[in-house]
Amino acid sequence: MELNENARIDTSQIDDQRSSGGGGGGIGGLPIGGGGLTGIIVTVLIAVVGGFLGINNLTGGDGASTQTGDNTSLTQKCTQSEAVKQLDCRNVLYVNSIQDYWVEALPATFGEQYKASKTVLFSKRVSTGCGSADSGVGPFYCPADDRVYIDLTFYTVLSQQLGAPGEFAQPYVLAHEYGHHIQDLLGTEGAMRREQERNPTGANEQSVKLELQADCYAGSWAKNATGTDDGSGQKIFKSISQEDIQQGLDTAAKIGDDTLQKKSGGSVNPAEFTHGTSAQRQEWFKRGFDTGDPKSCDTFAAGAVS
Repeated sequence: MELNENARIDTSQIDDQRSSGGGGGGIGGLPIGGGGLTGIIVTVLIAVVGGFLGINNLTGGDGASTQTGDNTSLTQKCTQSEAVKQLDCRNVLYVNSIQDYWVEALPATFGEQYKASKTVLFSKRVSTGCGSADSGVGPFYCPADDRVYIDLTFYTVLSQQLGAPGEFAQPYVLAHEYGHHIQDLLGTEGAMRREQERNPTGANEQSVKLELQADCYAGSWAKNATGTDDGSGQKIFKSISQEDIQQGLDTAAKIGDDTLQKKSGGSVNPAEFTHGTSAQRQEWFKRGFDTGDPKSCDTFAAGAVS
């Protein structure tokens, strides 16, 4: 994977709240309040550190974020030479690429206009429209305020504790969260919640379908990422290799419910799956990548997920 060092890094798509992060919490903490968030691995850190599974929702948010960050430092850093070598600046570019893809792909595929979503960078703890959360919930999307949230130290956990060190794991994580944003815009997420309320015994099955679809949307972005640009004609990616895609597949394998249950020391219990098995997550990311078409990502179709 090679980023274009000449691409403009648009930090306006970011809300940098790292300087306002609360004490305590940190990686491995438990969620404290909230409502309706969805994430690539909301259960991962809980599974690995705390031994709990099946937690993929917070409850009790007020529908509005109560914090606003200051992008001054980030903007200054990301306009300097060799900014693409900085972790946070690279992640800004990933967000830029993902949103540039969906600006065209959403109306072309589903006939709906894309509404931009900011990514909130936070440290340890954050207040969201879904309530308060800490780094222990992993990266997540909050449909109540239409934002993606991530503590960048998560990538260290992903690499060192979960065994997914490849750099392409980072844009895969973000593309998955923006997949949840697409589901929110299309009404898929809301329909899924209503079905969970109607049929509580099938709630986890519905959650798995939602997460696998977000994986598929991430794969669709990956297929088209080299065609995204910074708005001035500069391509954001010079190249994405098959090795990069394999890193995405390897990451998907490391965060499957069955793999995480084994890693936590427990037995594999399909009844507690909320995100899909490693094989399923790989399958749907690969489907999105192979087709490059978000329409191929209908995990809610009868018999699509087995």
